[in-house]
Amino acid sequence: LDGEYHPRAARSAPSWPRLTKPEWCGQRSRKPGMILLVDYCDIKNLKTTTIESAKFLHDGGWYASGRYFMVAANASNKVAAVDTKTGKLAALVDTAKIPHPGRGANFVHPQFGPVWSTGHLGDAVVSLISTPSDDAKFSKYKEHNWKVVQELKMPGAGNLFVKTHPKSKNFWADAPINPEREIAESVFVFDKADLSNEPVRIDVAKDSGLPESKAIRLAVQPEYNEAGDEVWISLWGGKTDQSAIVIYDDKTLKLKKVITDPSIV
Repeated sequence: LDGEYHPRAARSAPSWPRLTKPEWCGQRSRKPGMILLVDYCDIKNLKTTTIESAKFLHDGGWYASGRYFMVAANASNKVAAVDTKTGKLAALVDTAKIPHPGRGANFVHPQFGPVWSTGHLGDAVVSLISTPSDDAKFSKYKEHNWKVVQELKMPGAGNLFVKTHPKSKNFWADAPINPEREIAESVFVFDKADLSNEPVRIDVAKDSGLPESKAIRLAVQPEYNEAGDEVWISLWGGKTDQSAIVIYDDKTLKLKKVITDPSIV
């Protein structure tokens, strides 16, 4: 790393397969900031393209069309966009401090068209990045492409995952790395029709019905079911505390079910 040996410099972060061809995107040597495209049409003769981006790559996902691979260079405060059709870096987008998208979330913004989103470990915002589209109806948004077009205000930093669904009007964000109990134990839901409004706070720890503990319980990674009408959230207890999966109705934001057991810690 920068000419010096580092025991973790050769570590690879997760990889993501493409749906349109036998190829996957991965982050090789995540500290130096190299992205790999690996064509596995011939498994015995892999074709690899190495793309230089920015340092400290960690987490990312596909833009909705499946063409662009988006990944956070979190120590550089940037998001790298790879055009997998050309095999080249499409953009390095400046963002707020320490982006951490998980897989990110795609939706059509009412003012800026198609966007891909990431939360931040180091800033109390969610960044929405305008992304290009081959669909002619979105051509009017071209001037915004590869720019942060809006920052959604969170109650604090420490986000790990953002999520939405094509059939949902909602956009969900967690904040489990925030040091404040009230924030870390909750998730926050934005209305995609009016993103200027403050999000609705949902107290996942309280809704779980589990007894309060000394340790802060972390509400982590909202995930939709396939139908897009439920959101499942992990609630991580302390080392010896009971944990749970807490399920909400996406339309009403009301609690539907809690899955827990003393053996889930």
